[in-house]
Amino acid sequence: MMIELVKHPILTEKSVRLIEANQYTFDVDLKLTKPQIKKLIKDIFQVDVLSVNTHRPPRKQKRLGMNQGYKASNKRVIITIKSGQSLPILATE
Repeated sequence: MMIELVKHPILTEKSVRLIEANQYTFDVDLKLTKPQIKKLIKDIFQVDVLSVNTHRPPRKQKRLGMNQGYKASNKRVIITIKSGQSLPILATE
C-alpha cells in the first residue's frame, strides 16, 4: 500500500546525472509532505535519507477532438541519500 504512493522513478537525462551524486527522482502522490516522503523512502528501501526536495511540474494540456483538458499532475521529488548507499531499483553498479 505504501509503494502505491510512490508512482514511478523518473529517468531523464538530468535525473540519471543526479544518480551519481546519490540523488534519485520520483513522482509521488500530491498529498504527501516532505516528512512523510522521507519516512516512506526510508521504510521501503532501508536507506538513510539526507534531504527531500519537491516541486510540481507544470500541467500539460491534453486534447481529444473538440474536448480539451489537462493531464493529471504529480509531485516530483528529488531525494538525496547517504553516500555509499544506493536504491536497488536504480542501481548503477
